[in-house]
Amino acid sequence: MKSKITLVFALLMFSGMITFAQQQRQSVEDRVKNAMEKISAPLKLDADQIKKTSAVFTTFYDAQSKKMEEIRGSGSRPDRSVFEKITTERDEKLKEIFSADQYKKFKDEVEETIRPQRRNS
Repeated sequence: MKSKITLVFALLMFSGMITFAQQQRQSVEDRVKNAMEKISAPLKLDADQIKKTSAVFTTFYDAQSKKMEEIRGSGSRPDRSVFEKITTERDEKLKEIFSADQYKKFKDEVEETIRPQRRNS
């Protein structure tokens, strides 16, 4: 009887964690908005740069989301090189938008703040 109660409790905890994890995923629009809040002020972007950068990040997050959905659907391990390619494409577009100093500051200081924070558990 004790083992059945423990099993039921464990299943309830597991299902609760899955539900919570699914609620944590942000939409592409929310991710872009958060990224732009962290990028705009430190890099001192003008209105045109904000518009172009927002479009680049929308494309970037859309591509990431689509790739993650494919991976979840197939059940395979994520291929890091695919995500590196998406990031490289984003960086190439940002180089065209930012000045050399802005891009350097983005890579050195700002980029780390827009990455999702992983919890060690």
